[in-house]
Amino acid sequence: MGKPVRFEEVGPEVRKILDAHMDEAPARRRARDAFKDVQLGIDHILFKTPEEGLKIEEKYEVNSRGVEIFTKSWLPGTSQLKAVVCYCHGYGDTCTFFFEGIARKLASEGYGVFAMDYPGFGLSEGLHCYIPSFDRIVDDVIEHFSKVKANPDYRTLPSFLFGQSMGGAVVLKVHLKQPNAWDGAVLVAPMCKIADDIVPPWLVTQILIGVAKFLPKQKLVPEKDLAEAAFREPKKREQTAYNVIAYRHKPRLGTALEMLRTTQDIERRLQECGPAFISALNITFIGLPGLASAADSAWRGRSSN
Repeated sequence: MGKPVRFEEVGPEVRKILDAHMDEAPARRRARDAFKDVQLGIDHILFKTPEEGLKIEEKYEVNSRGVEIFTKSWLPGTSQLKAVVCYCHGYGDTCTFFFEGIARKLASEGYGVFAMDYPGFGLSEGLHCYIPSFDRIVDDVIEHFSKVKANPDYRTLPSFLFGQSMGGAVVLKVHLKQPNAWDGAVLVAPMCKIADDIVPPWLVTQILIGVAKFLPKQKLVPEKDLAEAAFREPKKREQTAYNVIAYRHKPRLGTALEMLRTTQDIERRLQECGPAFISALNITFIGLPGLASAADSAWRGRSSN
C-alpha cells in the first residue's frame, strides 16, 4: 500500500476525503475536486504556465462500451491551430497533473492538445488501475481521438500522438492498429519493456501468472519505487504526492500480466522491424534518467547485427 501523506495545507474535512479508498471513480473525483487548488499551486514550473488566453475544457463522455471517460482539451484562444496533439498518460497516472503545464505550453504555441484518462485511471470510471485487456485501452484511445480528429475544425490539420511511460506503449499499439492515421509521435521514456530489475524472479513471475487467472484484481505484485527511478531531485519526488488520484499500491495481478504481455509484443515487433517501424510513424524518443528505453536498445542491437 502507498505511504500516507499528510498535507499541512488542508483541513480535516479535505484530509478525510484524501484518506478514503479510491478504488472507484467517485472517490477519486471527490479527492481531485477538494484538492485541485492546492495541487495547482505547488512550486513547480509546470504549474506556473499561465492559462490566460487559452480555452481549457473538461468533460465526461460515455464511450461505445458504456464506460464514462474523463477528457480534457487545451486550445489557443485566438490564434489559428497548427496541429492536433493527442496525449496518452503513464501507468497509475492521470492527464490532470504534471501534463497540465505541458499542455498549456503547447496550446500557447498554437497547438490543440487533447487527452483522456483511461478506464480505471484518474477520473474515468472503473476499478483503479485495473487493466483486464491492454488492447481494450488502445481501442478506447482510438475511439476518443478519432472523434477529436473527425471534428470539422481539426480534420485537415496534422495530428500527432504524445505518449509517456505506459502511454508510450499505448501510442505504439495505436500505430500498429492505425498505421496511416498519424503524422508522427513523441514518446517520453516509453514502456517498451519491463526493466529486468523491476520484474520479479522467474519463479515468482510464473506463480503470479498462475494466481492472476483466479485473482486478477488483487494487489500482490512486488514492485520498486518508480518515482525514485523517474525523478533525480528529492523535491520533485516529493511533489508527486500532490497527484492525489495517482495509483500508489502494488500492481494488480491482471494489470501486471497485461503489461508484461504488451511489452513482450512490442519488444518482439521492434526487434523484427527495427528502424522501419520507428520511421513509419516519424517517432521521436525522449529518455529519462533511471528509466530504460528498450526500444532504443532493440534498435541499436538490430543495427549492430
